[in-house]
Amino acid sequence: MASKNLSILPADIMESQLSAIDLLTAMFPSPGELEIPESTTQCVERLRDWCQDPTSTPSGIPEWIPQSISLVVCLPITDGDKTIQVNVSIPLQREDSERGCDQPPPLGYSLRQPDWMSKAELARLAPLIPQHDALEAFEYIQEEASRFLQDKHLQSQTATSEECSRGPLVRVWFYFPSLSTRKKRDDMVNLAPGYSLTGFVLAGKPGVLCLEGASTDIDAYMSFIKTHSWGDIPSHQKKVSERFRETESIRRVFSGMEEITDSLGERGGQRANRGDMQALEAWLGAKGLHEAFENVIF
Repeated sequence: MASKNLSILPADIMESQLSAIDLLTAMFPSPGELEIPESTTQCVERLRDWCQDPTSTPSGIPEWIPQSISLVVCLPITDGDKTIQVNVSIPLQREDSERGCDQPPPLGYSLRQPDWMSKAELARLAPLIPQHDALEAFEYIQEEASRFLQDKHLQSQTATSEECSRGPLVRVWFYFPSLSTRKKRDDMVNLAPGYSLTGFVLAGKPGVLCLEGASTDIDAYMSFIKTHSWGDIPSHQKKVSERFRETESIRRVFSGMEEITDSLGERGGQRANRGDMQALEAWLGAKGLHEAFENVIF
């Protein structure tokens, strides 16, 4: 693919881009709300001097002028209870084909995943951010993130109510000497929400399945998996054992059901099917589940 020919913005449009930084500084005066990297600050100072005397620009694109500069806005969500980080990119160059345009190129926005939102949920929010007005973009992010949190709270309340009607929440750990077939693993993930279950699947040698939910739902789920998803597997190959069941004051740790096999790093073994138990131990430990690891693996 041929590289694009870029040109530095004219001085008047460059001033407009720099004024966007002044606007953001005025909008977010409190400590921690706005982060401007030192490299951005130095570049802005030199650009302000250049805008006063554009004829001083050497021929071609000056090496010290990057394609864009960046800063970070930490937006408060729901009355400051939570925040979301917005990375703002301010273009300083544009394609030669746009030279006749008298409008500054729009700012770019990207979101850093907060700990209260999954990657999939963030992916649904980010593409719809308005691009032509910073205030509009921030208002959209705050409103949509607040709506997301409200919906999540309502879903949590509904789920809690449903769980109370079905019985107390438990967390059950299953151990597989080997778990490999992709279709079987997909079924374990995709069928769980229908039984109001959360947790994770880890494939390999050994394999691990963790389920959070009511005991009756877990039993029904496992029965369906063994009967239907594993229906073509000889009974002597359906090797799975319950290793550990947590029943006291359980709260959901997992927001959904997922497979974590590829997220724990490289696997060993001749067929790359031996899981990294140290990575699993660290991952569970970060979620406060180190005791479960000791009960399931050892």
